[in-house]
Amino acid sequence: MELQEILNLAIQQGASDIFLVAGLPVTIKREGHQVRMGEGILMPEKTMELITAIYQISGRSDVHLKNGEDDDFSFALKGSGRFRVNVFRQRGSLAAVIRLIRFGLPDPVEMEIPEEVISLAETQKGLVLVAGSVGTGKSTTLACIIQRINQTRDCHIITMEDPIEYLYRHERSIVTQREISIDTPGYPAALRSALRESPDVILLGEMRDYDTVSAAITATETGVLLFSTLHTSSAANTIGRIVDVFPASQQQQVKIQLSQILKSVVCQQLVPDVNGKLVPVFEIMKTNNAIQNMIREDKLHQLESVMQSGAAEGMRTMDGSLLKLYRQGRISKETALMYCANYEVMTKRLA
Repeated sequence: MELQEILNLAIQQGASDIFLVAGLPVTIKREGHQVRMGEGILMPEKTMELITAIYQISGRSDVHLKNGEDDDFSFALKGSGRFRVNVFRQRGSLAAVIRLIRFGLPDPVEMEIPEEVISLAETQKGLVLVAGSVGTGKSTTLACIIQRINQTRDCHIITMEDPIEYLYRHERSIVTQREISIDTPGYPAALRSALRESPDVILLGEMRDYDTVSAAITATETGVLLFSTLHTSSAANTIGRIVDVFPASQQQQVKIQLSQILKSVVCQQLVPDVNGKLVPVFEIMKTNNAIQNMIREDKLHQLESVMQSGAAEGMRTMDGSLLKLYRQGRISKETALMYCANYEVMTKRLA
């Protein structure tokens, strides 16, 4: 199969990812399951040919990966969609994974993102974090929130992504989008620049390291609303991960800063329902006085009890969300236990 045929077929099949790896047929991922596209195994020469075609269609220079390097970029095909590509080496040959991103912005109702999450668009300033493992829909959730701001508020929204996934039109807001390594050398440089560009809202693709986290906290303290992501599984882990980035001598000061600027943490994962389709499950923490004190005093283990009692404020725990889906008949008991945070407690609640 040629590249265009592979992309079109993947779109028709409703795939989320395409894998081009030597020794396997072209493989797509759909609803969390791998599907082989035909029986012909890709040879290293064919993967090289397909990846070269990707570079050509995206208008980039030829493939030149040094040992140990990979390449991450995005491109669009008119009438089809946008694609995020990671090219890398494995066993001496080139391989690629292509993430499919449909044209247009996601519909939060269709994506089953609760209004408690989308309403974070009403936050005026501070830090909002969306956490979860790779491929759980963090970018989709943030796109829905950013689009709500774009439609309802007069803001300058600056996005910094590696690479850009969703494209926004200027509506009530002005939206400027910067791609790392193309429009700016990195996240810290982009953040420093953004503070001179009259920002109201900043979308930071990922809080990866000390420099990025430190720059993000500094930017938030100027009074902007900053959204970002982390690869963590709970609100407590998310806060702990940020604090642990800093040396021990700075951690108490960072806890104080976080208690003042952190407005919400949303954690999400995708779980299979009884029909085998993936559904999103959310944990939502919204900072109140009790949570501020827990962050300052390093009592993160108590956050879950506050979220359990904070339903009136729009809070929920991951296990509470799983239990609700089970009682609605949407997921099995086995799924609830597999994806829960506290196995023993969930077992008792299911009983």
